[in-house]
Amino acid sequence: MKALRTPDERFENLAGFDFEAHYVDIDGLRMHYVDEGPRDGEVLLLLHGEPSWSYLYRKMIPPLANAGLRVIAPDLIGFGKSDKPAKKTDYSFEIHVDWMRQFIESLNLTGINLFCQDWGSLIGLRVAAENKDRFARIALGNGGLPTGDQDMPRAFLIWRAFALYSPWFPIGRILQSGTIGQLSSDEVAAYDAPFPSSKYKAAARAFPALVPTTTNDPATEANRAAWKVFERWEKPFLTTFSNRDPITRGGQNAWQKKVPGAKGQAHVKIKNAGHFLQEDKGEELAAVLISFIRQ
Repeated sequence: MKALRTPDERFENLAGFDFEAHYVDIDGLRMHYVDEGPRDGEVLLLLHGEPSWSYLYRKMIPPLANAGLRVIAPDLIGFGKSDKPAKKTDYSFEIHVDWMRQFIESLNLTGINLFCQDWGSLIGLRVAAENKDRFARIALGNGGLPTGDQDMPRAFLIWRAFALYSPWFPIGRILQSGTIGQLSSDEVAAYDAPFPSSKYKAAARAFPALVPTTTNDPATEANRAAWKVFERWEKPFLTTFSNRDPITRGGQNAWQKKVPGAKGQAHVKIKNAGHFLQEDKGEELAAVLISFIRQ
């Protein structure tokens, strides 16, 4: 597997992102993660989605760490400061689940409080279901675990076609299109930083097509099995969806109905936030997570 590594200088002096870089080897690939807060604090694992990276959590990491949590925000393989396999065919749903499992095992993380969004939820929820003894709580925002049994929103189908076929794929502007607030030019540049050229964008291009949309998808059976686990999940489970995401809006209902651990939780609807609610309402979301973990 040929992998690319974004030059470190691309990440110098990024707006609002001065966290120390940490790395772990996963199947011969360098995986980057942020690790802030006390090492003996409760672990909060923040998983980003597509086509973002841990920069998405820059507004949330300081207040979470200041609350005494050990905040860990990895970059998925193919994104951020992590290595980037060069071919779209190098990526699959299953391999990303395995890479994240290896990451958690490499750091020997236990008692994990998980927050996941977008593709971070597809991967994170699978890992949690298959390694439930390592997880204490889950908070889900603007994400889910599709099996191909559900109809997909038109907005997602348009996005999938764009990712696959558009010759123009500007990462920073894509992030802007998924937020309500206006990103600065420096913030747009920070989202572009991991991708010096189109050859670095294989994962970002591949991910939308890996979402199960039919019942014969390679990930369907494993995702159905994960849902069975969550239908018996008694640990605390919180939904934190935003009100202005055309892709996942309303997705919280199934989780609140089917997951025993969601009963009686203080589920929140983040107002005036788009798909990337961490950008639009990061500080508010951080406060919600602190309250959830401290309950």
